[in-house]
Amino acid sequence: MKRLVGLLIVLVVAAIAPATALPTEVAAQTDGPTCAMPFTATDGTGTEVTIEAEPERVVALQPSAAQTMWEIGSQEKVVGMPVGTTTSYLEGSDSKTDITGSDGYSASVEKVVAQEPDLVLAPNAVPNETVSKLRSAGLTVYKFGFAAAIDDVVSKTLRTGQLVGNCSGAADRVDAMNETVASIETAVSDAEQPRVLFMMSGGYTPGEGTFIHQLITTAGGTNVAAEANITGYQQINPETVVAEDPEWIVTQNHMESVPNGTELSATTAMNEEQIVTVNSNFVSQPAPRVVQPLSTMANAFHPDAVASSTETASDADSHPSATETTETNGPGFGVVATVLAVLALLGGLFTRAN
Repeated sequence: MKRLVGLLIVLVVAAIAPATALPTEVAAQTDGPTCAMPFTATDGTGTEVTIEAEPERVVALQPSAAQTMWEIGSQEKVVGMPVGTTTSYLEGSDSKTDITGSDGYSASVEKVVAQEPDLVLAPNAVPNETVSKLRSAGLTVYKFGFAAAIDDVVSKTLRTGQLVGNCSGAADRVDAMNETVASIETAVSDAEQPRVLFMMSGGYTPGEGTFIHQLITTAGGTNVAAEANITGYQQINPETVVAEDPEWIVTQNHMESVPNGTELSATTAMNEEQIVTVNSNFVSQPAPRVVQPLSTMANAFHPDAVASSTETASDADSHPSATETTETNGPGFGVVATVLAVLALLGGLFTRAN
């Protein structure tokens, strides 16, 4: 388990890339993609990939690719995917063939080949070596590039629709994402931005140049890690946390262990019980449900402003499968549960970003 946690942290840090600014409306690209076959596109490895006919059997090598297939309404095409805690929220996922290897996190080439897929979807976290082995076995593999922002997730969603022959489903999901992001940006545009600390396992936090940093700022918060000149995913010194004095602490629902030390008790967030918990899978998987942690944070930081926006509510109503269960602690919520959740910051297993 320690080996897995260490590898996941390395993968996340290695994947950091400078993030572009979020647009006012996330990538209004739904008029462009078409689903004509054969379809050819250059993937993240620089390879020109051609889909001769609409795929009927698709393998998703990582949870983010599987989530995207569900969100665009093409889950029936999926014959293989990682099956477990990172995908259990996808209805019917337990009926799919688990292609996870013996190490518990990477894809098994043999299991993928055995599914005889028409198409294999490989998110950025999949090693090029795995992609090469699958191609050598005669499979069509499309590898996506790194998603550093919501507009990258939009592009990935639209491209998935093109690859599997469901452009309309992808466009509908992107339109809903656009509505949510535009609604939140409008709602929080004139609001005062509270100081926010996003905590990960092992004392890590996302700073400037990370996807989660963009989620925080789009939700109307100021990322204290970035204010402390942290870039990428780094450990943050407890003394720095106290000095930055976050007004809100964001943690993830997979964090359970309680570390030693009570430095966080000196922060405004702890004193005012302003803790918000987001879904670990949604915030770490670059797929359509990333708008849910965004909405959760915006509702916590600016409840009155966001409540006046009907677009956010309509998105949740239109896509009930994308609604996450969260815990927000503030005045009137359980302080004991709050303290335990936040004290778990330096422990627990960090959900793999894929």
